[in-house]
Amino acid sequence: MIDSLRLAFGLLSVLPAGMPSHVDRTVGRRAMLLAPLVGAVLGGIAAGVVALVQLVRPDADLLAAVLAVLVVAGLSGGLHLDGLADFADALASRRDRETMLRIMKQSDIGPFGVISIVGSLLIDIAALTACIQSGFGWQAILIATTASRLTLVWTCRTTVPSARPDGLGAVVAATVPTPAAVLSTLVVLAAASALAWLTGSSVHAAAIAVLLATAAALATTHRARTTLGGTTGDVLGAAIELALAVALTALALV
Repeated sequence: MIDSLRLAFGLLSVLPAGMPSHVDRTVGRRAMLLAPLVGAVLGGIAAGVVALVQLVRPDADLLAAVLAVLVVAGLSGGLHLDGLADFADALASRRDRETMLRIMKQSDIGPFGVISIVGSLLIDIAALTACIQSGFGWQAILIATTASRLTLVWTCRTTVPSARPDGLGAVVAATVPTPAAVLSTLVVLAAASALAWLTGSSVHAAAIAVLLATAAALATTHRARTTLGGTTGDVLGAAIELALAVALTALALV
């Protein structure tokens, strides 16, 4: 379990967790199941930033949102945004499977990749700002960040193969049984609802955010399967970023 915990934090954050002594598909499966925990830690730090800014300057809603979103992106190493950009460039090329996989492996970022990163960050900031103005700021970033990392249990479920025989996707792809993904979702759903209830916020909105984040992961995975034949590390990152934007938007609008 220690190796799985280290792998989860090592893959999904820049927080010091040490190197796992052994990595195989069993360790990879457990690491993906621990992904929501990593999201909760990152979201907790970002929530602290929101609370601190509001304490110092209660009217600086936009500043609090910008700092919180950048904290989550920075603590994630920017890898998920890079994955989103690579996946966007590949899809925008409208080429064959092998060409799209090659585009995703290239280190440069094309115009659609830039648009996807900028658009994702703008949505995150705008939605979180609206949540802060509604008095649901630190709770929103905590719930959304946790829910977005929950997507990995769905993108890595056993019915979704890896698009490549090597790389990150091959280590964790098709490792999580669907019942385990359902159980993880129920746990996160219960935790998000409890947080909202305990802080006097909308339980309904919290539940919808988690469910829509899961739906975003399923949609991303379906798109990857139809175009690439399966998932890659970039697809996993794209699913996280899309789910984060969807969850925050849901919390802002519901």
